Parts: sequence; structure tokens; C-alpha cells
Amino acid sequence: MIACHADHIGSLLRPSELISAREDAASGRISRARFKALEDRAVEDAIRLQESVGLPVVTDGEQRRLSFQSQFAESVSGLGDWDLNAFLWGNWRGDSSTVGDRTIERPAGLGVVEKLQRRRHLSVEEFVFLRARTTRIRKITLPSPSLWANFWSPQRSRAAYPTLENFLADVVDILREEVVELVRLGATYIQLDAPHYALLLDPATCSFYESQGWSAERYLERGIEMDNAIIGDIPGVTFGFHLCRGNQGSRWLASGGYERIARTAFRRARAQRFLLEYDDARSGSFEPLREVPEDKLVVLGLITTKRPHLEAMDELVSRIREASRFVPLERLAVSPQCGFSNSVIGNAVTPADQERKLRLVVETARRVWGEDTPLLCSS
Repeated sequence: MIACHADHIGSLLRPSELISAREDAASGRISRARFKALEDRAVEDAIRLQESVGLPVVTDGEQRRLSFQSQFAESVSGLGDWDLNAFLWGNWRGDSSTVGDRTIERPAGLGVVEKLQRRRHLSVEEFVFLRARTTRIRKITLPSPSLWANFWSPQRSRAAYPTLENFLADVVDILREEVVELVRLGATYIQLDAPHYALLLDPATCSFYESQGWSAERYLERGIEMDNAIIGDIPGVTFGFHLCRGNQGSRWLASGGYERIARTAFRRARAQRFLLEYDDARSGSFEPLREVPEDKLVVLGLITTKRPHLEAMDELVSRIREASRFVPLERLAVSPQCGFSNSVIGNAVTPADQERKLRLVVETARRVWGEDTPLLCSS
């Protein structure tokens, strides 16, 4: 198992040039070749940033994605019409003095309409490009399959998939095929992003998932079974499991401690690393970490990506020590609570803020786990 004490979730701010180029490519104002060249440059810059601050784990910053989960939708047919709001809808809440609240309506026509067919791999391009440009641990992120419950509609989807279970079974098959191919190409660290489980903690966000026909308890239990079907038992590959409560434009969707889901999520998920949001009081206490088995590592998301304020290292160290009451220090790590740009709509921080926070992750890990480990990692 990869045992890095410094990590990050995956996404980094997109350069404004890349965001404009995506729109220009979609409208035909620039060629696809030109757009791909700009994507490549953005990824190379993201890699250099991560290496320069000393991170042992490197991603491509999700620079090629519209949203952290969009590569699935772009890689299959059958989902019908969708746009960015298919991934963003909800009642987002934010600091009233800065970003404020925002409601995005669920697109009326959203819903899988035909049997899914994979047109290309989801993240193979990301991994192969990343593999060629860094010798550090390369992490690839994939969406948890039950996150796609959002794309099943009782009205629109029944002809293709009579039940939500039928639909998600095909999602699992496609994601499992992706994992097999990534591993064949040399991937050793794959992260499943599963923010929807923490949304079950808040009645306001839980209600949608229950409206799809499953109770919150069944949704969690069956969802973890699906995650485990993707994870499997692959020697030499570490799986991460990321939980958060929504992160978009410096806003959030849900509140609540992990107590309600801890026993099922922490004990049953086959992932080796749990990357957990813990940057403010909305995440509750560390006590649910008692449920984490002895062979798992917990990455504490203590550094917020939502605000530019830089956390005090002494406070971070204190919180890590507090968490070590429930999980031994050697099985803890530190990271930001979520990505800096879960979609092309990044958080309200600057690239300089982002760099300072990533550097703080590494400096905090060195202070807690030792100066003599330059990359703070073992496997």
C-alpha cells in the first residue's frame, strides 16, 4: 500500500486560457489540435507545480475535464443530452460575505435514454501523458459508480433501464474495464471520488437520492458493494476513497459528521486510503475514525480549498494529534479537503493561494512525520 503522508485530491485551477480555449474549440473557432496542445501545456504546468512544492503524489490536475466526473459522460453513448449543470445542480451554500448562496436547477431533460456503450477509455489518455512526465506516484481519479444515480430518471430511462440497479450495473462494468486498462498501463494509485455518500448525512441533500427509489441505508450499502466491484483485489495497486460535502465555486452542499455512514463506509470499502473532508465544523469530530480498520490509512483534509486564508501550521499539527487518538499517527496523512477546481468553475482562490496551500501540505507532513523523508512516502 502507498503510505504517503502528504497528498491532494486531484483537481487544480484551470488557466483562463484553457477555459477560453475549451469554449472556442466547442464552437469551432480553434482546431481540436490547437485545443489539445493547450491542454497538454496546462497539464505540464500542473505537474511542475506539484513537483516544485514537493508533493509525492502527482495528478494531471484534471485539466482535461469539464468536471471531476465528466470524463465518464464524454466516454459513453446513451446518456442523452447533458451539459455542465448535470454535474452542478443543487442548492449551493457559501459565505455570505464572499460568494453567497447559489441554486442550480436540475436539467429537466436529464436521464439516460439508451443502453450505455463505451466509445473510448475515460482516463487512459490522462494516465499515459502523466506517466511520461513524472517519476513520482501518479494518481488517477474516477467517479464512484453510484454517483451516477443522478443520470437515471424514472420517466425518461425505463425503456433502456427499467431500474436504477440495471443502469448502475452497466456503469460498474465500464468503470471496472477502465481500472483493468489503467492497471495494465502501470497505474498504482487510483482514487474513487464519492461525494454523494456524505450528501446522505444532510436531509436536504439526502432527499434526492431517496427519491430515486432506495433508502439512504440501501443506497450506501449497495453503493459500497459497487465500489468494491471496481476495486477488486489487485496486487500492487492502492485505491483511495474520497468523501466530501460538495465543493464548487467555494460553495458546499451538505453538513454533518461521518457517524451515520462510518461503520458501513469505513469498514466495508476495500480502498486502502480514505481521503476525508475535515476543513471546518461541517465535517464533525474525528470520533467516527474509530471505525477505520487497522489496515487502512486516513488522509485528513484539513486545509481548505474554498478560501484563500492560509491555515496556521501549529493548528494543523494540533488537529492531526487530535485525530491520532482514534487512528495511530503512522496511519494518518494530510491534504486539502477537496480539489481546487472540481469543474472548470474553480474555487475563489488564486493560483498563488493554491501553491501556498499545496506547499503547506508538504511542510506540515514533514513537521509531523519527519524531515528526513523528502517525499514523505513509502509503499
